[in-house]
Amino acid sequence: MSNVARRSDAVTAPGDVLTDLQRFETVVLAQLQQVGLPHDSVFIDVTERQVMFNNLPAVLQGLDSDTLGRSHYISKMIAAAAVGLFDAALNYLWDELVSELRRRVYGFDLAYFYDIAAGTSGELRKHLKTEEDLTRIDDASLLRAAHEIGLLTDVGFQRLDHVRYMRNHASAAHPNQVGLTGLDLAQWLQVCIKQVITTPPDHVTAQTGRLLANLKKARLDDSALREAAVFFDQLPADRADTLGNGLFGLYVDPSRTPASADNIRLLWPALWPFLSEDTRLSYGLRCARAGASLDHGQATAARELLDLVDGAAYLPQELRAAELDAALNTMMAAHNAMNNFYNEGPPARQIEALVGEQGDVPKAVARKYTRTLVEVFLGNGFGVSFTAEPVYRRLLERLDPQEAGRALRGFTDVGISSLLRAHTARRQWSELLEILEPKLTRRSDRELLAAIRAFPGTPDQLRGDTAIKKLVALRVPPRSPS
Repeated sequence: MSNVARRSDAVTAPGDVLTDLQRFETVVLAQLQQVGLPHDSVFIDVTERQVMFNNLPAVLQGLDSDTLGRSHYISKMIAAAAVGLFDAALNYLWDELVSELRRRVYGFDLAYFYDIAAGTSGELRKHLKTEEDLTRIDDASLLRAAHEIGLLTDVGFQRLDHVRYMRNHASAAHPNQVGLTGLDLAQWLQVCIKQVITTPPDHVTAQTGRLLANLKKARLDDSALREAAVFFDQLPADRADTLGNGLFGLYVDPSRTPASADNIRLLWPALWPFLSEDTRLSYGLRCARAGASLDHGQATAARELLDLVDGAAYLPQELRAAELDAALNTMMAAHNAMNNFYNEGPPARQIEALVGEQGDVPKAVARKYTRTLVEVFLGNGFGVSFTAEPVYRRLLERLDPQEAGRALRGFTDVGISSLLRAHTARRQWSELLEILEPKLTRRSDRELLAAIRAFPGTPDQLRGDTAIKKLVALRVPPRSPS
């Protein structure tokens, strides 16, 4: 028999223990009755206590001497259960669980855990720094974040969350009339031991821990970066999001070191493809929220990570609308200036980053965006920027049906109509119609396209044709809010 088993037997072995407990209970109840206090249903029946004691040796068998030596709340749990106060015993059991879980969190990576536990609450995150601040995390968030970083399995989280529920509804922590059994306590203690105290981290959690430790030490070499890329490819989707949230939080932390910042910048593009859309959007919101609260350091750092992966499209609509409007102005300035063939590329790529792969254009700048895109695609009369034309083509291909209908009517603008006198612009106009054709779903748009193609004159004359004007006048519905 192991030392643990012998110690457990020592608690329950004496044959007169239950007799003594019964005698103790009788004395206490008599005292309560004598002073006029309630004395019914104060203690759990002795037979239920016997059930719990009978199960203790097997439950505690898996704990080593060091763990037993620090498990003060388990001692209090057993003491409370021995005298029949099972609701208090459950409270002590939960205290032991929370204590051990905090201990594991601290041994893993405290800053990483805080980034996950705080979520999008930047205000809470500011107050989470040391081990003592773990008490600021409520029990539900402690379980959730521990599960997200892999310190708890799915099954373990569900079982422990049930114990948390029972602690809130059946323990001495809150008034209640719920009856508990000795088997309940024994089973819940076993759950806490197996799911928290003795369960080692899984492979992903262990690998994450090593990665976090390494990126804080020194700049990662090429071998470490390749290993990290392979690791990202093997991550479950939810764990990739968790790692992304952790790295994002570490990067925007003002106390980050130059080495850790460099390493996160190196890792971020490799991790980005594995992050969910919701997670990416959350980074845009955090960037905007930091800017709105005048936390310029965090806002700048958050934007750096988004820009690193051309993720500006994940910024909130209002912020993107302002930036897109400015970018359109910059692009037009380059388009109309000297050396535009060379200089249009950078602002065009900035616009592409802002609208993203789905071509999501904020409603506030939708009309300006479409009109500008048509103009720069047609060129400036001398040709089209070779550095920007592939970008313009991709952006046109991302237009939705309503935007395509608006682009089709671009010739009604006097500036674009005048531009269509140039040979290059006419060639580009024909290519524009080819790009727009599969996007046109409204009958009025398709009829207008057919009329434009059948028009006997040059494209610059479309604007003045009576029949074309009538087709153009057919209402184009407003673009739905983004």
